[in-house]
Order: sequence, then C-alpha cells, then structure tokens
Amino acid sequence: MKNITDSFLCLGYWPSAGSFGFNTDILATNPINLSVVLGVLIFFGKGVLSDLLDNRKQRILKTIRNSEELREGAIEQLEKARARLRKVETEADRFRVNGYSEIEREKLNLINSIYTTLEQLENYKNETIHFEQQRAINQVRQRVFQQALQGALGTLNSCLNNELHLRTISANIGMFGAMKEIK
Repeated sequence: MKNITDSFLCLGYWPSAGSFGFNTDILATNPINLSVVLGVLIFFGKGVLSDLLDNRKQRILKTIRNSEELREGAIEQLEKARARLRKVETEADRFRVNGYSEIEREKLNLINSIYTTLEQLENYKNETIHFEQQRAINQVRQRVFQQALQGALGTLNSCLNNELHLRTISANIGMFGAMKEIK
C-alpha cells in the first residue's frame, strides 16, 4: 500500500480506491475530519442554534417590554403620588393658614369678651360702691336726724313748761287758721 504522504507530494497523482483501511497519518486526516464534522454541525446545528438564539432573543425582548411596562406604571404611580402630595401640602397650607387665622379670630373674640366682662364687672363694682355710699349716707342722715331729734326733744322737754306749751299750740293754731283764710 502506498503512503498517502507520498501522494500529496506528487500533486497530480491520486491513488486508486481499491482497498479499505485506516489512514494513520493525523496531519492528512484531521483537516478532512474537522471539515466534515463542522459541516455536519453547521448543517444540523444551525436550526437548533438559531432556535435557541431566537428563544433567548424573545425572552430578552419580553423582559425589556415588561421592564418598560413596570417603569411606565412606576412613573404613573409616582406622578399620582406627587399629585396627592401637592394636594395634601396645599390642603395642609390652607388648614395652617385657616388655623392661624381662626386662632387669631378666637383670640380677638376672647380678648373682646374678657374686656366686655371686665367693663360689666367695673360697672357692677361702681354701682355697688354707689349703692353702698348712698346707704351709708342714709344711715348717717338717719342717725344725725335721730340724734338731732333726741337733742331737740331733750331741749324742749327741759325748757318747755306748761305755759310755754300752751302758747306754742295757740300760735300754731293761729298760723293754721291764717293759712285757711288765704286760700
């Protein structure tokens, strides 16, 4: 049997295929085997590989779409939350302003009410003082009058005798009679 390396050296000559055997020359058989294996792998593995790549591509696209939808949903929820926050802040500001103005209004009402109550109490005090002064004056007048009357009665009783008493009565009756004549 001829050596295959010899046939490669002689480029124009191809040995006849009359016998079957193993070619043990690795350098001559490896490129052929590799090209056959690669050809088979490419021919049969191309569909499987493209299916795997297509499936992977679809999963990636689906994940991206889901992420975009989730992102849009999150942005929408964020905008809603911001709108609610603005609304709550506006309402809080309104309550704060209304609360402060209400507090000021209540404070003024309370001050006015206390001022009115103090004026009423001052008036009651003045009326009570005036009433007590009038009562005290009346009591002093009564005592002075009683003392003057007792003093006058004492003086009259000590100075008045029967004769003087009769003359006084006669004079008073005379004056009474003169008054009747004038009318």
